[in-house]
Amino acid sequence: MLSKRRYLLVALIAILSGVPLFVLNATGADKGPPRTGWMEQFTVNEEPGPAPDVKFTNGAGEKITLADFKGRVVLVNFWATWCAPCIKEMPSLDKLQAKLGGDDFQVVAVNEDRGGAKIAGPFLKKLGTPNLAIFVDDKMKLMRALKVRGMPTSFLLNREGRVVGKLAGIAEWDTPEAVALISYYTK
Repeated sequence: MLSKRRYLLVALIAILSGVPLFVLNATGADKGPPRTGWMEQFTVNEEPGPAPDVKFTNGAGEKITLADFKGRVVLVNFWATWCAPCIKEMPSLDKLQAKLGGDDFQVVAVNEDRGGAKIAGPFLKKLGTPNLAIFVDDKMKLMRALKVRGMPTSFLLNREGRVVGKLAGIAEWDTPEAVALISYYTK
């Protein structure tokens, strides 16, 4: 166990170096991202691998890849209009984007409906999710490349475009524990 004085020194060094205190254990070492509440389901990759170089479409109809988001932490979420858990999850993704979205973070909610943006756009509007941009993978190539077995499934990419982990199933993404998990990677 660290003495009080040594712990304060470790905490001060962490603060000055920009390491969030919630990731330090008693030895001062990084113990990984916080995973509590909904985020207990988040599986961390021991060796983050590169995101697949597969094209999908943005709301303007342009072909893009996940590499276009390098420099930001990205939460890639796969959803469909016919998926009840996905629909339940979308408002929390919208709130997360409103709260953290910007130069450091982006929610990329990728729709898997065959009708593409014609279906996804009006559906997101009807759900009242103005902060989510439209992304479509109507041929399911990105979904297959990431080996998604069911929806919703979300992947977290670090600033280098590497997949650091995933959460299969529904989650509340606007909770303090989800924000803490994402903040671990954006700091």
